[in-house]
Amino acid sequence: MMDSLPWTSFLGGLLLGLSAVFLFVIHGKVAGISGMLNGLLSPVKGDRLWRVLFLVGLTAGGLACLAILDIQVPDTTSIPIHTLILAGLLVGFGTRLANGCTSGHGICGIGRFSVRSVVATCVFMLFAMVTVWLTYEIQL
Repeated sequence: MMDSLPWTSFLGGLLLGLSAVFLFVIHGKVAGISGMLNGLLSPVKGDRLWRVLFLVGLTAGGLACLAILDIQVPDTTSIPIHTLILAGLLVGFGTRLANGCTSGHGICGIGRFSVRSVVATCVFMLFAMVTVWLTYEIQL
């Protein structure tokens, strides 16, 4: 069993990359999760089955890893609800502003040598670092 963080991180990254490559090569689709979810919530019908299957597989894979690898989920009940709501709204705003999320830009866009995706990913990472710093400094 792989209980070492570097190996599980490597395997997770490898599987994410392979799934993005296969989705692009076989179906010509980019594995941007926000775009998939947006397509599912859109009132326009069609082109939904692959989105549903990908998102169900992503969720099922995560749950299977929790069970198989006996991973402990961190307790997040101590985070105030207003902080969670604010965080969700900011992530949604940032995703819209960047025309995509971290998976679309960070995994697929950089892999396709998109300058826009490199810039977006750098901005995501910068704001993630600032958020962590602020969270530990002022304890939202």
